[in-house]
Amino acid sequence: MSKLPAALAHLPFPVIGSPLFIISTPKLVIAQCIAGVVGSMPALNARPAEQLEEWLIEITETLAAYNKAHPDKPAAPFAINQIVHKSNDRLEHDMAMCVKYKVPIIITSLGAREEINQAAHSYGGVVLHDVINNKHAHKAIEKGADGLIAVAAGAGGHAGEKSPFALIQEIRQWFDGPLALSGSIASGGAVLAAQAMGADFAYIGSAFIATEEARAAQEYKECIVSSNSDDIVYSNLFTGVHGNYLAPSIVNAGMDPHNLPESDPSKMNFGGDKSKAWKDIWGCGQGIGAIDKIQSAGDFVAQLKREYATAKARLV
Repeated sequence: MSKLPAALAHLPFPVIGSPLFIISTPKLVIAQCIAGVVGSMPALNARPAEQLEEWLIEITETLAAYNKAHPDKPAAPFAINQIVHKSNDRLEHDMAMCVKYKVPIIITSLGAREEINQAAHSYGGVVLHDVINNKHAHKAIEKGADGLIAVAAGAGGHAGEKSPFALIQEIRQWFDGPLALSGSIASGGAVLAAQAMGADFAYIGSAFIATEEARAAQEYKECIVSSNSDDIVYSNLFTGVHGNYLAPSIVNAGMDPHNLPESDPSKMNFGGDKSKAWKDIWGCGQGIGAIDKIQSAGDFVAQLKREYATAKARLV
C-alpha cells in the first residue's frame, strides 16, 4: 500500500477528475466531489483572475453544506490545478487564493517549484505533480511534491509517449507515495487495471467532457460520443507541447490532421491568444471508445463503480 496523506486516504472511489482547461467550473467540480471522486479545475479557468475567489467560495461552501447534511457519506475533496510556467503571470495571485481557502489538493503542471509546494504545505495541502517520464518524477519529488500523476500515452490534452506499464513500474521502483495514472481511462475496468499496475488512483479527463455539467460545446460532447481512438491526433502545433486532440475539430478549423507542422516549444504559452486553440481544437484522449452517451457526472461515476465491481468480480 502507498503512504497516502489524509486528503487522499479515504476517497469513496479511487478516481481523480483531471482539470480540464476552459471546461471545468465549480458546477462540474462539485458534481464530481459529491459523486465520490476528486473534482478539479485549472485556476486559469476563472477569468478575470478575481473570479477565482468567487469560485473557491462557491466550492468550499457548497461542499461544506453537503457534508453537514450527509455526515455518513461526505464528498471527496477538490483540487485546483496551477500551471507552473513562466507564461502564467497569475500564478502568485492564484496560489495566494488557494492558500486563503485552504484548497485540499494542488495539482501542478509544466514545472515544479519548491515555493508552490511550500505554500500548499503551509496549511496542510497536498501537492500532486503531473509527469510524463521517470526523470521528471524524480525532480518533482526532490522539489517537495507529495505525489505524482503519471501522464502516459493516450491521455487527453498534453500527454506523454510512455506506455503506462513502463511509466508506472519505473516510478514504483523508488516511490511509495500517492500515484495516479492518466491515459485512456474511461471505464471501471480501466480504473481497476490502473490499481493492478501499481497506481493508487485513476486520473480521468476526457470522459468528463461528455457530461452535462461540463462547460464544453454540445458539438464537442457529441464528437466524443461518436469518436474512438482512430480519431485522436498527437501534435504540438497548438500550444508548443505535444498533446492529443480530436481530428474532426482540426478538420473543422481548416487543417489536415495528418499533415500538421511542428510548433516551436520555446514559444509555449498558456494564456491570452493560446486559450483560443482549446476552444477550436478539442483536446481528447484515446479512451473515448468507451463513451457512448452524454450523461451527468454523477451517473458517469455510478457507471464506473458498477463496471469496477464487475471487473473485480471476474478476478475472484
